[in-house]
Amino acid sequence: MNEFVDAALAFPTIIFGAALVVVVCFWLLVLAGAADQHSFDSDLDSGTVGLGGVPVTVSVSLLVVVAWFGSLSGTVLLHQVPVGGATRAVLAVAVLAGSLFLAWGTVRLLTHLFRRYFPAEPPPSREDFVGRVCTIRTGSVSAGFGQAEVAAADGSTAIVQVRQAPRAAPLAELHAEEPLAFGSTGLLYAYDEEGEFFWVSPYDAALDPGPAAKPGGQGLPEATNG
Repeated sequence: MNEFVDAALAFPTIIFGAALVVVVCFWLLVLAGAADQHSFDSDLDSGTVGLGGVPVTVSVSLLVVVAWFGSLSGTVLLHQVPVGGATRAVLAVAVLAGSLFLAWGTVRLLTHLFRRYFPAEPPPSREDFVGRVCTIRTGSVSAGFGQAEVAAADGSTAIVQVRQAPRAAPLAELHAEEPLAFGSTGLLYAYDEEGEFFWVSPYDAALDPGPAAKPGGQGLPEATNG
C-alpha cells in the first residue's frame, strides 16, 4: 500500500493527481447543479486533436483519468528499477510522455467508437429560430434596436437581437404596422446573417388561420346555394 502512496505522490503521477482532483470536484459540482458540463464546449475544440464527437469536458476528464492511472503504474514499476540520479529523472519524464500518449490513444479510440454507434446530430443554428414566436424583452423594437426571448425546439430559451422593418412612405399611413413593446408577441420571419439579427413582426395567435384554414385545408366552410 505504501508503495502506491509513494508512487502517487511522486513525479509525474502527482501532476495528473492534481488534475484528477480538479476533474472530480468539477463533476461533483455538475451533479449538484452548480456547474454545466457543456460550459467549455464553445471555448475548446477537441476535434483539433482527434477527440471530436464527445463533449470537451468528457474527453478531458477521460484523458486525465487514463493519464493518472498510466503514470501511477509506470511510477510503481520505475521505483522497482535500481537506478538513480539523472537516469531516474529521464525515466520519470519518459513515464510522463508515455502516460500522455496512452491517454490520448485510449480516449481517441473511445471517441471513435462513440461516433460510430452514436452519430452526431447537426449543431443548432440560428436559422432554426426562423418561423418561431418570440416575446419582446426591450421597451421597444425599431429598425436598429431590439431584443426578444425565443424558445428552441428542445425547450431551452435564448435572447436574440430583433429588428422591425419600417413601412416605406406613402404606404406607412395605409399599412401602419403595430409597434412592438415589452411583453409583445412577435414572429421571427427572417434572419440577417450580416447584421446577426432577426426580422420580427407583430403576431396574434387569434388571427393565425392554422393549417385547416389554409388553401387546400379541410376546415373551410362549404358554399351553400341560396
